[in-house]
Amino acid sequence: MPAEDRVARSRRAIEALRNGVPNREAVEFLGCNQPQAEKEFRQLLGEAVDEESPPSNVLRMMVSGDFGAGKSHLLAHFEHIALEQGFVCSKVTISKETPLYDLGKVFKSAVENGRIRNRNGRLIEELVLATDLSSKEYVSFFKWANEAAKKEQINGMFPAALTVHEQSSELELNSKIESFWGGERIKISEVRDGLRLIGQPRTYRFRAPKVTELPPQCLRFVTEMIKGAGYRGWVVFLDEIELIGTYAPLQRGRSYAELARWLGQSKRGTYPGLVVVGTVTDDFASEIISPDGPKKDQDNIEPRLSKSRYKDVAVDAKTGMRILEDKNTSLVSPTNNDVKNTIEKMKEVYRTAYNWPAPPVKMDAGGAGFQRRMRYKVRAAINEWDLLRHDPDSRPETEGEEFRHGYKEDPDMEKKTGDDDE
Repeated sequence: MPAEDRVARSRRAIEALRNGVPNREAVEFLGCNQPQAEKEFRQLLGEAVDEESPPSNVLRMMVSGDFGAGKSHLLAHFEHIALEQGFVCSKVTISKETPLYDLGKVFKSAVENGRIRNRNGRLIEELVLATDLSSKEYVSFFKWANEAAKKEQINGMFPAALTVHEQSSELELNSKIESFWGGERIKISEVRDGLRLIGQPRTYRFRAPKVTELPPQCLRFVTEMIKGAGYRGWVVFLDEIELIGTYAPLQRGRSYAELARWLGQSKRGTYPGLVVVGTVTDDFASEIISPDGPKKDQDNIEPRLSKSRYKDVAVDAKTGMRILEDKNTSLVSPTNNDVKNTIEKMKEVYRTAYNWPAPPVKMDAGGAGFQRRMRYKVRAAINEWDLLRHDPDSRPETEGEEFRHGYKEDPDMEKKTGDDDE
């Protein structure tokens, strides 16, 4: 690798670690200290492509850990592994803008944040460019789309649009079709006009789909499309699931139900080829779901959903809560030796980034509370080196304040969806 490229990558890694948000370069340089979690993830990827055991449900994994324990770093490491093995990857951070209870928004975020190894464009466009229309994978995908439409598993617009896209040279129309596959709306008349354009006006018969039908059908279609382009499957990372603890009760119930869908435990459909890894704080179940916790969702959510317009998802909500209460993969706290090795690796990255010999960092034996966490140790070391690089005579000391995740409900979110009106 050219020296200037290594300098640039080292600086990007240090900048990300300085801000507490690990990126691809940081993970590649530092590696990961969670061998058991990595072993489980590699097993999931192996099961996803095991032809002797055709998957009927989503392959799933839930990772739990305290704030700052390294969950986001672990997901970035998992993404590197999956991309290297030929999977498409998407990371979705649950937030107010991407609420877990809204499948359409989560799906669009997964598409927008989709990554393919050695390709840098938008996911759907890159899948189109990577697809060999004469390959057995695409032929299998095309056949699936038509058969699924006949069985009413997906709307007939999907195979119709696929045929138009394959045979039409109208760039604007093809772009609209690609957006449709990515979760945007398209006029039914545009697809029918496309069929007339290619001389197949009567090949497909379909109705305008309902808005609520499209997100799950788009999820299934794009998962199959990924395999049709020759990739091994779609790995979706759902980060910060604990944010649903700040939702109003009905929104939490709907979120549990959607989690059951994403993790392949819902009766509302399956998504072969989809691998989902979620992260959640280790106190979520005890604080939000448990009958002994403040919110007692295990007792309250199912009855409340059953009395609302969301009664059809009450069973799935119960399943989602059970998943979060199950024994998840817990992150292992780093040992003093783990911390020492990580800081040593960082010294070399920092030296390369700034052409400055980073000195040893005084390593406290453990510390207390948040000071035990790798994130604190890493940021403290970088801050110390930054100060010493600019002022060699300084004697930096790092102070911090522990962040404690809260689950206070946000009333504004409830008003936006009208869920307060049952």
